[in-house]
This record gives sequence, structure tokens and C-alpha cells, in this order.
Amino acid sequence: MNPPTAEKRSHVMEMFGDERVDDYFWLNQREDKDVLDYLTKENDYLENTFPKDGLRKELYNEIISRIKKDDDSVPYLKRGYYHQTTYSGDSEYPVYKRRKEGSDDYEVVLDVNKLAEGETFCQVAGVSYDPSNTIMAYGVDSVGRRKYTIRFRNLTNGVECKDRLENTTGRFVFGHNHTYGYYTVKDETTLRSHKIMMHKLGESQECDVCIHHEEDEKYRIGVYKTLDDRFLIIGSHANITSEYRVSDLSGPNKEWRLIAERREGIEYSVDYDPLRNRFLVLTNWNAKNFRIMEVPIDNLGWENMVELVPTRDHALLESTDVFKNYLILQERSNGQVKLCVTNLTTDSSHYMDFNEEIYDVWMSSNYVYDTNILRIGYGSLTTPSSTFDYNMETRELVLLKEKEVPNFDKTNYESKKVMTKTYDGKDLAISMVYRKDNDLNNVPFLIYGYGSYGHTIDPYLSLWRVSLLDRGFGFAIAHIRGSEYYGRKWYDDGKMLNKMNTFRDFVTCSEKLINDGYTTPNKLFAMGGSAGGLLMGSVTNMRPDLYRGIVSMVPFVDVLTTMLDDTIPLTVGEYDEWGNPNEEEYYRYIKSYSPYDNIERKEYPNILLTTGLHDSQVQYWEPAKYTAKMREMKTDDNELFLYTDMTSGHGGASGRFKAWEEMALVIAFILRYA
Repeated sequence: MNPPTAEKRSHVMEMFGDERVDDYFWLNQREDKDVLDYLTKENDYLENTFPKDGLRKELYNEIISRIKKDDDSVPYLKRGYYHQTTYSGDSEYPVYKRRKEGSDDYEVVLDVNKLAEGETFCQVAGVSYDPSNTIMAYGVDSVGRRKYTIRFRNLTNGVECKDRLENTTGRFVFGHNHTYGYYTVKDETTLRSHKIMMHKLGESQECDVCIHHEEDEKYRIGVYKTLDDRFLIIGSHANITSEYRVSDLSGPNKEWRLIAERREGIEYSVDYDPLRNRFLVLTNWNAKNFRIMEVPIDNLGWENMVELVPTRDHALLESTDVFKNYLILQERSNGQVKLCVTNLTTDSSHYMDFNEEIYDVWMSSNYVYDTNILRIGYGSLTTPSSTFDYNMETRELVLLKEKEVPNFDKTNYESKKVMTKTYDGKDLAISMVYRKDNDLNNVPFLIYGYGSYGHTIDPYLSLWRVSLLDRGFGFAIAHIRGSEYYGRKWYDDGKMLNKMNTFRDFVTCSEKLINDGYTTPNKLFAMGGSAGGLLMGSVTNMRPDLYRGIVSMVPFVDVLTTMLDDTIPLTVGEYDEWGNPNEEEYYRYIKSYSPYDNIERKEYPNILLTTGLHDSQVQYWEPAKYTAKMREMKTDDNELFLYTDMTSGHGGASGRFKAWEEMALVIAFILRYA
């Protein structure tokens, strides 16, 4: 088949004396027949080149062979019940179960497989229980647009309640009992979470009362309860600013009080410490890498906060967890996540020890306040996700479960960190993994990057990567600016008017792999998704000569046009990340790197783009427009493909097996040119 072409329909946009002509602007009409026809033709073209019954099927079967069919999560204790999810056989979705503390018998409370019958997409989120454990609430998304319908189930008789709460974030927070609770509603157009509603079970959603409306379009809101069920907390969040308000559910006076008023550029999060009757506040107020403050519950406000843990230049404080006798800090130092345990009775601290050079560790399901046991998760580029209990008093680490990965032997692989320098002299790290029998001498390599929102790509084992490693590939993660690998400044140096640093860093990492002989431009592939797709588009424009192929998943490639359209989900809230292009300085800077605006008439590598028709984060038309324009402009004979999942959104297909079909396509694409 010949590649499809999209019709050109001139659309002129002018701002600050700058005229842009967008011939493919019309592709943003989701329901238009011509748009759907074009997307279908692109899918047909791809299917002709990568038939599902060929290499894609082989790779898919290979990937899912590493999934244990009968698998259970490690149970966790909350409010007198142990909770667990299980999978069995060829089922795509989990079964939620629970057993009463002291009992060995589990009861099924929700079988998502039954919910998914007849649906092309099904995602459950926000499973929660009322304080008496008699009513369960859960959110269901049947489209992939992250708009959830909250449902309720009576666990005494297993009967579904008639209540349906539409257009929500998916989580219901019960009040003091099972008769009422709170949830978050999304704006119909922008999908911004903007209202907290109170719902009484048995009544229609139309009767619900709005208890807080966040009117500032930069902010999203959410609601939760403290672990002891005493306080209801509403959090308002912009990208770099936050604010919390609290209501005491235990007394007759339930007025809302600000923990601390919002200040532009100041972030904070809140933990409640019942024994000491205080809130712990993790904040960057006068602390680039964050610090911990304490404030009494009856005397809130910035002016009443006292520093508990100071900020440090070398370590970013990421999160906290507070127990009766212990405070846990999750911090990042020199790129590595670490857990620090402080005994609040002796004021002594220690770090947990792990044996690998490159690993990831995180706090897991901890719902018991008076305990000396910390539940953590652990993994690495070679170690499957594992669950441990750590005795904070004796420092004993007990492995509860290492996720079983059939057809995988972790002793066959190793990882390491490679260092280079940025163009302006800063240390730049690359994490890599490979088979031990691979000499890493001019071998095929896949380098991955993201570099936005302060999100750091931590090392973890991925089922699909193994298929490349076993075929002689190396895999690398570029820890570029825009992440928080080296703390908050590393993020600040890769955003707003510093965004070009993100792209330059990725190019530098790619050149490091080539210059040190690990690979060659004819064997180097690059991959990123969402904001990482912006990264892919930008480096493809900057240095197409470095790569044999580019994989750009749900890519944010039409940055300038999107950031000028405040009706699109997320746009206004993104001004703190990219800048507001309604200001000329940001307009011209964003235009200088926006992938769609910088496609030139020149040679490009092989490219695969993926998207979902219902994507709520990056609209499908961005990669569609990019594909159409790239086909028009590129002067090479390399291949270009666009795959649109017509039944899903930003996260791809649902289901533990089906979700891997797209990654089988990605690997098939890479292997075609390796």
C-alpha cells in the first residue's frame, strides 16, 4: 500500500505579527467523517506493513508469556480487613477481595471482569469503603477519557445501589458513616477537576451540594480523609502552587479552615499526626529541595509553622509518611530514591540499605498508625517489583513477594550508570540495562526519555524490554533536565524558557552512547511518550541523523497551537510548565521548539506515532497532524506510521493482556530496522 495523505485545508493563525499556516488544522474534529476516514486509512496502512498475525503476534505472545496467569497481590490491612486483588487464568481484569482480620476466608467484593463484559474499554479506580465496611464505592471509565462514573455496592448483600455519580475523578470519600460522602466533579469541556460535591446515598446526583468550587482555571482539586477518619481535607493544586483546607469531622463545628493560604510558586502537602495533634507540612517555602514543617491543628497558617526537617542542597524531599513513633522520608539524592526512618521517641535516624547500584523504592500500603512495620515496594531494571515489610525498630527487611515473571531469569541481566556532561558542564546520568553476554560493542540500543513536570523515570523491570534485551539490544534511560533527578533545580533548568535544555541533554546522552562505541546512529532508536513525545519530536527536528528510528507515543507535538487554545483539557494549568504563549516572549520560545511548527523539508528517521481517539491529555489530532505534515515535508524514503487506538485514551488499551498489543507493535517496528 502507498501511505495515505491528508487533504490540505489552509487555516491561518496570526499573533504578534507572526503568521502560521496550518493545512491540517481540520483534523481536530473528532466526530467528522473525513477525520475518521483518515485515521482509519493510516491504521490500514500500518496493518498492511505490520500484520497482527505476523511478528506482532509472536512478540505479543512472548510478552504475555511473562505474565503469571494466576496471581495475587500481597494483602494489606485497613480498618480491620485485609484487602487483596487477584487474577486468574486468561482474565483481563482484577477481582477485589477482602477478609476480616483474624479470618482466613476471603469474600469477593468486586469482579471487574464482569463489569467489562461487552465493553471495549474498562478501567476501575478509587475503590473505597465506608467506616463500617458495609458500603463499597468505585469509579468506572468505559471510554478511556478519564471521566469516571462512581458506583456503590452494599457488601452485606452484594447488591448494587442505584446511585450513579457521573463525570467524576472516580474516588468517593465517605463521611463519618455510610450515608454520605464527598467526590470531585470535572468540568465538561476542559476536564479540570473543579468542584467538591457532597452526596447522600439514595438521592440523585442532582440533589448533591457543592461544598467547594475552585474557580481558578490553573488549579485542580481533590478531597481525602486523614488515616484516622478525623479530618476531611481538600487540596487545590496548580503545577507549582498548592493550597489545603481542612474540616474536623469529629466535632459539631465543621467549618473549613485553610492550613496555609496559596502563594504563587509555593507547594506543600499535608500529613496528620494524631498523637501529637499536629499537621506535618512538606513544602518548598524558602526551601528549593523542600523541608518539613509542623503546625498545631488549632493554630494554622504559615506564620505558625515550625521547621522540623530542614532543606538540603544534596537531597530532594519527595514525600513523607507518619506513624505513632516513626517518621518516614522519601528523598532523592544524586538521582537515587532513598528512605530515611526517624524514631520520633529517640530522634535517631537511619537509611534503609539495598544491594543494587540502580534501584527504585517506594512507600506502599501503610494504613496502620500504631505500628513499627513499614510496607514498601522495591524494584530495579533487573529485579521484578517486590513487596517488603520493614521492621523500623529491628531494621529487619522481610520479603513478602517478588513478582513472579515466567520465562525470565534476572541473573542473565545487569545494569549500570554511565556519566557524561551537558553542553554547559553539568553531570548527566544514563541508566542502562543489558544481557550479561552482550559486550555492548556497536549493538542496537533503545534510549528512553521524558524530562517534564519534574517527573523522574526511575529504574524498573518492564516485560516488553526483555524481548529487546534478549535480541541483543541495550536499553538506556536518559536522566535529562526537566526531571528532578538531581533535585528541584534540575527540573527548573528544563522548563519554561529553559526547555531547550531538555532536548539538548537527550541529544548529549545519545551522542554518549555513540561516541563510547555502545552503538551507532544506524542502530540507535529513541522513544518517549506524552511530554516525552514532545521530546521525541524536538530531537528528531534537531538531530535526525542520530537515530535509525523514533517511537513517539501519545506525543505532545503541536505545543504552540494547543497552548493557545484554553478550551482544550489541561491548557491553562500548563502555563506554569511551558509558559503562556499569549505573552510574546513565550510565544516565540515555544514556537522555536514546537515539533509540528519546525518540521522541515529534509531527511528524517523511521517514525512510529501512537495515539488514542479518546485521549484526554494529548488530543489525538496532534500526532495525526504531525504525521500528515511530516509525510508532506520529509525528503527521505524512511517509513512513517500512525497508529490510532479507536477505543482508548491516553493510557492505551485496558486489560492486563490486551494492553501489551501496542507494545508488541512498537517492538516489531524497532526490529524492522535493527
